[in-house]
Amino acid sequence: MEFSVWLAFFAASWAISLSPGAGAIAAMSSGLNHGFRRGYFTTFGLVLGILTQILLVGLGLGALIATSSLGFAIIKWAGVAYLVWLGVQQWRAPAKPMVASNLDASVVTRRQLVLRGWVINALNPKGTVFILAVVPQFLDLKQSLLTQYLVIGATLCFTDLVVMAGYTALAARVLSALRSERQIRLLNRSFGSLFVAAGLLLATFKRAA
Repeated sequence: MEFSVWLAFFAASWAISLSPGAGAIAAMSSGLNHGFRRGYFTTFGLVLGILTQILLVGLGLGALIATSSLGFAIIKWAGVAYLVWLGVQQWRAPAKPMVASNLDASVVTRRQLVLRGWVINALNPKGTVFILAVVPQFLDLKQSLLTQYLVIGATLCFTDLVVMAGYTALAARVLSALRSERQIRLLNRSFGSLFVAAGLLLATFKRAA
């Protein structure tokens, strides 16, 4: 991949990562509930989800999902159900300060946070269709596709790690300002509503003709 082409993709990847979506909501929700150190593990899962999407596209399975009504519907509604479920869980979260998140370690493990992030990005047909639409524009079919996919994957992962760190830290900083149960309950329900809204938005997404 030529440097000028990579530079254009690098710029596009920042826009992709910064755009608000289920991943950003998940990162902020984890930062709010578990603090930065523990909450950031959700981002590792989100990155693994991106790599899964790129792998699917690279193997040609992404095109199959995008063109198969049944495959698209299965992935889409599984993603919708998971986001709504996360919203309900966040809405019902206890209204207690989460600063001392070590006490919560046995309830939500780092592995569970990684898995949550992975499912959010892996079960997202919008991501598959987006990668199918954008990535080919930066590929040189005369060069090694494997090498180019590795560069693209590494670039997307880097920008997402940085951006989601910002989202997680921003939400974690909010923790110090939360004092009353009412404030915490309001924030939990706000994030819960955002998850449900993201799920409903995904439900309206249609497969390209």
